[in-house]
Amino acid sequence: MFEDRSYKRTFYSAPQSVESLIAAFLEPGIIVLTFLLVNGHFDEPVMRPTLTLCLLIFALTFPGRNRFNEHPASAIVDVVSSWLVLLGILLLCGYATNSLYYFENEVLLWWGIITPVAQMAAIMIGRRIQQWRARDPSARRTAVIVGAGPLGHKVARALRDSEGVICLGYFDDRSPDRLHPEAGASILGPLARLSEFVRDKGVREVYITLPLGSQPRIVELLEQVQGTTASLFFVPDVFGISIIQGRLQDINGVPVVGICETPFTGTNQLVKRISDVVLSSLILILISPILLALAIGVKLSSPGPVIFKQRRNGVNGEEIIVYKFRSMRTQDNGAVVKQATKGDSRITPFGAFIRRTSLDELPQFINVLQGRMSIVGPRPHAVAHNEEYRKLIKAYMVRHKVKPGITGWAQVNGLRGETDTIDKMVARVEYDLEYLRNWSLALDLQIILRTVRLVVFDRHAY
Repeated sequence: MFEDRSYKRTFYSAPQSVESLIAAFLEPGIIVLTFLLVNGHFDEPVMRPTLTLCLLIFALTFPGRNRFNEHPASAIVDVVSSWLVLLGILLLCGYATNSLYYFENEVLLWWGIITPVAQMAAIMIGRRIQQWRARDPSARRTAVIVGAGPLGHKVARALRDSEGVICLGYFDDRSPDRLHPEAGASILGPLARLSEFVRDKGVREVYITLPLGSQPRIVELLEQVQGTTASLFFVPDVFGISIIQGRLQDINGVPVVGICETPFTGTNQLVKRISDVVLSSLILILISPILLALAIGVKLSSPGPVIFKQRRNGVNGEEIIVYKFRSMRTQDNGAVVKQATKGDSRITPFGAFIRRTSLDELPQFINVLQGRMSIVGPRPHAVAHNEEYRKLIKAYMVRHKVKPGITGWAQVNGLRGETDTIDKMVARVEYDLEYLRNWSLALDLQIILRTVRLVVFDRHAY
């Protein structure tokens, strides 16, 4: 469902590194810059609280999301929703630390209005520059593909969808019956003519898509083409593998292609953990009266403990304990686990209410503080379900490359509640993997905002 798109994003992103770098700094840079400009406009001094707020903003928004290629309407909705969530987080921080009085109300108001406008203007300008560059033949890179099979055709389609690249055609020695049907008309010649064509036409990029069994031919081609100035890209045939954060790494001088890796390494890991600790701490402080009221309600609804401890698989498949308010009279937590269904007789009336509103999940913010879970991530399934589905669903256990979440990308896309068919579970896993491929702090904030809306209006959980 998502493999082709992720393959294009991960393995064909190298020529767009400058654009990615600009996008990473654009959002945090604009937010900080507009705050400083508004602050200066009202003649407010730049004091320690001002610098602290700028550092907090940068930490929460870096790296920014690349929205230059998104549909304008989608980009606008994403910018506004992410900005509102970020403002909410900052206001909660200010309220919890009693530091709002350091800033003038007029500064905060105008900053809140101007920032999304400035972000959208920057996105539109970036899109215009991309379109202008795409129309300028001198700014577009020419590319050829070695190998006209199914993989070569996939690369050609990916390049056609990229800005600033012209795919001239294919080089291949094989008979027409072994080529992709749509590639036959674009054959430029046999492999022997590749280096000559690249030199004569000034080709900028060469993508080698030959199967691994053709290693001697690949080595020979590399030796020929390295006599030109073209950039060389070897495209491994890894379709059928769910690629997560695919990128080239260096291990003491040895190049290694990462195919399945957690997105939370280095700076991303620090940003994810800081946002989890800050948000979960603030939320627990604010909802503490609600937690007390729910605990009393659970205790009065039926005999048994207030908190139900579930065994779940966490990051790297390690077993963890997850907290929930008890919503059933009996609990299954062993080798056989029956999912709750609509009208389940085990669920108490009060339990039905807290399940429908997702209030039973609130104790999991404690799990987040403990480091067992994250606010946003793939929802944890029962250990028994993991053992069942890992045998039935391709790449099922890849979702355990990260900490499980209180809410996730699958839940805000209609896959909340019971997964009573294998197709529903397959769809949930696909959304989880899509989240891992595209993680950003902005995406986390968007999921949190959509979750709040679902809790109020959705009726699919029980």
